[in-house]
Amino acid sequence: MPVPGIVVVGSVNLDLVATSARLPRPGETVTGAEFTQHPGGKGANQALAARRRGADVTLIAAVGDDALADEALALLRSEGVDLSRLITFEGSRTGVALIAVDEAGENQIIVAPGANRLLDGEHVTLGASDVVLCQLEVPDTAVVAAARQATGLFCINAAPARPLPEAALERADVIIVNELENEQLAGQLGSFDGIVVVTLGARGAEAYRDGACIAAAPSPSVAAVDAVGAGDAFCGSLVVELAQATPVPEALRRACAAGAVAATRPGAQPSLPKTADVDALLSAAG
Repeated sequence: MPVPGIVVVGSVNLDLVATSARLPRPGETVTGAEFTQHPGGKGANQALAARRRGADVTLIAAVGDDALADEALALLRSEGVDLSRLITFEGSRTGVALIAVDEAGENQIIVAPGANRLLDGEHVTLGASDVVLCQLEVPDTAVVAAARQATGLFCINAAPARPLPEAALERADVIIVNELENEQLAGQLGSFDGIVVVTLGARGAEAYRDGACIAAAPSPSVAAVDAVGAGDAFCGSLVVELAQATPVPEALRRACAAGAVAATRPGAQPSLPKTADVDALLSAAG
C-alpha cells in the first residue's frame, strides 16, 4: 500500500506535567506531585502520531528562538517528521502547556501559546498531500489558508473548541470533536455536510453524517495511566487510515485502539503508538 502523505498545520508546545494523587479544586494547593516535561502541542502530537503509523508527515508550525524549542521538537526531528516549513520567530517564546494529571489519568491543562499565536496564513504553503489536518491551537488565518490550498482530504480537529471559520467549515471533509466540543459547536456542525467524528473517551467513538450515525467503534479496555495525548493519537491514526481508504468503521476501530494505547503511557508524544502497538492491542482484545 502506498505511503500516505500528510501535512499537519498546528501547534508546538513543551508540556510541563505534574502528576499527583488527585487534581486540585479551585483555590486549593495539592502537594507531593511528580514533575516531568515532554514535547507536545496538538499539531506536533498529531504529526508524530501519523508518522508513527507509517505516514510521510510534514508539520507547518511556529516556535520561538528560545531553549524550549529544541526540546519541543526533539522527537519530531529524531523520527523523521519534515520540519522544513517550520517558522522560528525571533524574540518570541515557544508554546508551553501546564498540565496536572491525577492517578486515574484525568487531566487539567492550561496553554500559554507563545509563537503559536503568530502562525499566519502567509506562513502556510502546503504542496501536494493526501490529507491536510488542522487543529485550533493556531490562528484562524492559518486554518483558512490550509483549507484553501488543500487538494486532498481536509480534516479539522476542532480543539480547543471555538467557532470554526466558514471557509474552513465549507471545505472540510471530516471534523473530529470530543463530546464537549460537539456540544459547543452544535450550531455549526448541525449544518455540516461532511463526516463528524465524536470521540467518547473510554467508550470509543462514533461517526455521523447529516445527523445520522454511520459508524461506531468501542475502545479496547485498558488500564489508563495518562489521558494526555490519547485524543491526538486517535486523530493522527484516523487520518492515516482514511488516507489509505480504510472503511470508516474500521478506521474508527483502529483509531480507538491507538488512543487506548496512548492512555496506558505517561506523556503526550512519548505515549503515541506505532502500528505494531495498535495491532497488538486489537489482537489481544479479540
